[in-house]
Amino acid sequence: MSRDAIADLVHRYADAVVRRDPEQWSTTWATDAVWDLGKGRRVDGREAILALWNSAMDGFKAVVQNVVNGTAEIDEAAGTGTGRWYIIEHWNRADDSRGILLAYYDDTYKRVDGQWYFASRELIIQYGGPQDLSADFQNAWS
Repeated sequence: MSRDAIADLVHRYADAVVRRDPEQWSTTWATDAVWDLGKGRRVDGREAILALWNSAMDGFKAVVQNVVNGTAEIDEAAGTGTGRWYIIEHWNRADDSRGILLAYYDDTYKRVDGQWYFASRELIIQYGGPQDLSADFQNAWS
């Protein structure tokens, strides 16, 4: 059952991104959560996380975030877990530039009063750039 609850959490997050719904998006985070977007962009606490998200979303006209696949390992007794979820994000920035993000989130979860939340999310970018994939992949093997 908790695996389904974690999948629902991930999908509520992505749905809120697509619809730019800060209320729904913020309710996916624990109050003491950590969001790490890489390159020194790490914020602690739900309020700071929401402030960064709102600021970032101001730079977009539209974003479509699709969850491609994922895994979750849950410790029911402890009310904690870890997971990895791959995403594809198509975006149209406020300046009308368009692109794609291929990435995954390494997550930790915690259950509070029967509800699952993100305790942390770390974004690992594999590609971010033009939709034709002409930019360098950040996880290139060669």
